[in-house]
Amino acid sequence: MSDIRATRMKKTLKLLLKLLLTFAALWFVLHKIDIDRLKASLQAADPLWLFWAFVLFNLSKIASALRLNIYFRAIGLRLEEGYNLILYYVGMFYNLFLPGGIGGDGYKIYLLNRHFKHGVKPLFQAVLLDRLSGLAALAFYAALLFAISDYARLLGGWTLWTSPLLASLVFPVAYYATKYLFAPFLQVFKTTMIWGLFVQMLQLLSAWAILGSLSIDHALFEYLTLFLVSSVVAVLPLTIGGVGVRELTFLYGLQIIGEEPSLGVTFSFLFFMITALSSLFGLFLLNRVTPNIAQKRSTIHE
Repeated sequence: MSDIRATRMKKTLKLLLKLLLTFAALWFVLHKIDIDRLKASLQAADPLWLFWAFVLFNLSKIASALRLNIYFRAIGLRLEEGYNLILYYVGMFYNLFLPGGIGGDGYKIYLLNRHFKHGVKPLFQAVLLDRLSGLAALAFYAALLFAISDYARLLGGWTLWTSPLLASLVFPVAYYATKYLFAPFLQVFKTTMIWGLFVQMLQLLSAWAILGSLSIDHALFEYLTLFLVSSVVAVLPLTIGGVGVRELTFLYGLQIIGEEPSLGVTFSFLFFMITALSSLFGLFLLNRVTPNIAQKRSTIHE
């Protein structure tokens, strides 16, 4: 009992620390920008552009779920795409709205191991590689966009060749890491990396639509570069759903190039709202995560 109590206490403290960092970061950002301009830009956001941003974001999540299922198939676990998509959205809900619990990825691993007895280690590797393939695509696009943005010009000419070089190294490094650390998944490396690029392209298009909703037609490469950088930073388990660190990234990133940061923070808020609304779908799918599981086992488990 003492061990269970200590584990719960540790999780509670971790959640409280995340909440503290989230509110501290938001408080700091909101005291550094023009609040009236933030409110005005939120109210003036074009709903049609936001609708397309929402659609593109969810298309990226559907593509992510398809990519994850490729990793599952590599270890012999065959899930129906519909069930896999339901599980993916439930995982999104857990990640964003229940950050103090097991987490979305942990929940998927727990559920699949419980019902399909496929082993925690291969399931963990599949979920981890799914995340890493997304980060690889993020790094690739970020390096390319950085090279043609004002950030490269401000930092000097050396970035004009180092950024493309870094972009060219992303996938070779990912390949050899997969080969030596996750050999069973090497057979699906090419396919999953292509899916990763497709997923992040949809995310970039979603970000571009949010920029359109705010009538931002300048510094597009800079905004999109910051969006990718903030997405990488948001992966770090520092705040709730990356809230606060995304806004900090836009605050300082736009200040560096002399842009008004209020619009960047508005963009970040809108992206979070789209993420939160999309993740809420998982709440309505919770009762469909384990339907007739014994009957499904013969068709979705090798």
